[in-house]
Amino acid sequence: MMEDEEFKSINVIPFVDIMLVLLTIVLTTSTFIKAGLLPVELPGASGKQSESIESWIIEIDIEGRIYLDSKPVNLDDLKESTRSFDRTAPVTIRLIKILPYRYLWTSLI
Repeated sequence: MMEDEEFKSINVIPFVDIMLVLLTIVLTTSTFIKAGLLPVELPGASGKQSESIESWIIEIDIEGRIYLDSKPVNLDDLKESTRSFDRTAPVTIRLIKILPYRYLWTSLI
């Protein structure tokens, strides 16, 4: 008989009990932290400036023109410029999505 009855309301008492316990824990912990009874070590940041890392951006547009740091270059100049690159510096290659792969392959070789 009990199985055929529909639930007419949801019992929220267990949910309220859990929320009150969590609220009590948060308030108690924050009181201890504010009073200094619970030691908390926060990480500190150093005041020195981070080194700016030189990066290179190679772009190829839809007509196959190559740009190095927004300056137009031909393929020979690009190869010559890449010899002076710092090997640890990041290089970003930007292409248009519909560009044929041969342009990318030509610029990488």
